[in-house]
Amino acid sequence: MFAADAASKDFMQMELLSCTPGRAVMRMKVRAAMLNGHKICHGGLIFTLADSTFAFACNSHNKVTVAAGCSIEFLKPAHEDDVLTCEGVEQVLQGRHGIYDMKVSNQRGEAVAMFRGKSTSIQGTVIPEGA
Repeated sequence: MFAADAASKDFMQMELLSCTPGRAVMRMKVRAAMLNGHKICHGGLIFTLADSTFAFACNSHNKVTVAAGCSIEFLKPAHEDDVLTCEGVEQVLQGRHGIYDMKVSNQRGEAVAMFRGKSTSIQGTVIPEGA
């Protein structure tokens, strides 16, 4: 999934650090091109880091899973050269629906944003069974 994710891997230059059942961790360095008019990281790009981490966490059970809804709270600005790490953790998985929390932190361990996503699994597997 990450190999085919041109937006996260190539455009945003995110790194997938780990992905285990119900969890994922991604990292992204804030570059000059990511700054908004206030010279802080654009909130949409922080959202994208959290959303990408959410995608890997909720697809970690090898069932094709999509977002059904999400929300984000921005807590602290991120600046150029900050290294943001997002850890996503499954809170609930019942049937086809899951709830996941993402915490985005800077290199000092300070919380930058909190994101909650709701997932729904659909037909198919991420990795073909038997592969």
